[in-house]
Amino acid sequence: MRVDIVTKEFPPEIYGGAGVHVAELSRVLAPQVDLRVHAFGAARPEDYHGASVRSYGVPEGLAGANAAVQTLGTDLQMLDAIGGADLVHSHTWYANMAGHLASLLHGIPHVLSAHSLEPLRPWKAEQLGGGYALSSWVEKTSYEAAAAVIAVSAGMRADILRSYPDVDPGKVHVVHNGIDVAQWSRDEDDDALRAHGIDPDRPSVVFVGRNTRQKGVPYLLRAAAHLPADVQLVLCLGAADTPELAAETEVLISDLRERRGSVVLIEKMLPRREVIQILSHATVFACPSIYEPLGIVNLEAMACGAAVVASATGGIPEVIDDGVTGTLVPLEQVQDGTGTPLDPEKFVADFAAALNALVEDPARATAMGAAGRERAERHFDWGSIAETTLGVYRSVL
Repeated sequence: MRVDIVTKEFPPEIYGGAGVHVAELSRVLAPQVDLRVHAFGAARPEDYHGASVRSYGVPEGLAGANAAVQTLGTDLQMLDAIGGADLVHSHTWYANMAGHLASLLHGIPHVLSAHSLEPLRPWKAEQLGGGYALSSWVEKTSYEAAAAVIAVSAGMRADILRSYPDVDPGKVHVVHNGIDVAQWSRDEDDDALRAHGIDPDRPSVVFVGRNTRQKGVPYLLRAAAHLPADVQLVLCLGAADTPELAAETEVLISDLRERRGSVVLIEKMLPRREVIQILSHATVFACPSIYEPLGIVNLEAMACGAAVVASATGGIPEVIDDGVTGTLVPLEQVQDGTGTPLDPEKFVADFAAALNALVEDPARATAMGAAGRERAERHFDWGSIAETTLGVYRSVL
């Protein structure tokens, strides 16, 4: 069976959970099928664990176009090379149109994996302008025409069927994200912590992720104001999506530093070893997301033995065993697609209380971290995820 995967993110250009998913899925699928990956970005090695890899930049004539138009131009460049595949599998809206058009052009099934949904990320209009209307059209068209849709959680499956009621429920399959527990495991060294100004002998609440509306960083910063003074807040924070969010975050961090200090801000992508070390020493990992189809970062934290405090939204409750591997914070949300908490102050207070309960009981946090590691090993292995994915492929051939 020849399977062609189409993706925006692929090593070494990975910045989110979808990219991690594609990289790991490709690694475990390559020994079992003739796997060919078509990825956005600069030239990269043409072999990845046995998979053939081709890279595609933005067409020269579209260099100044809207980002969504650049995406469609890149998709079109991939179509000819997909000829000869038995099946095309796309990831995120960026690649969905390449999968959809390749399906029409070559008469092959299109399977797509849902890592997020445009209707549930309306703040992207701030980034893309009219391009958001294009990305929304691409996604809707692709979902309704796909031979199969893979949702990374049951929560995501429900969101798909609610957002796109014309999609046949019978073709939407749940296949969770996974974690490579061999790569993500505890590291007791502390050189990376000290290099970034983190005191390994003091408790810490850690956040790792992009600064997007969906990640809920402002809620965490407000909650952190209620942490004990000896607790470090460690923010491994990617660049903000918009100037407005960047400004809001900057003010909150500045205010937090004035009020309590103990804020370590790391505004760059860190090597995996350094992230693992920071997670391994975290008293608590914080995930205040208001939209999260699954949340691979929670699995990464669990694999490193960190207790997790996270919003009870999206697919997160399918990862965190509440009271065993961490704490789920209730989150009632406005049903307008924004994910905004109905009562933001209550959410902030509840999140702060959950963080404090664990930083004040480090023995319990340690026990939760150990249980999280065991859960990651037992339930989120990439080998079983590959077999389930192959089953979806076979169902449409």
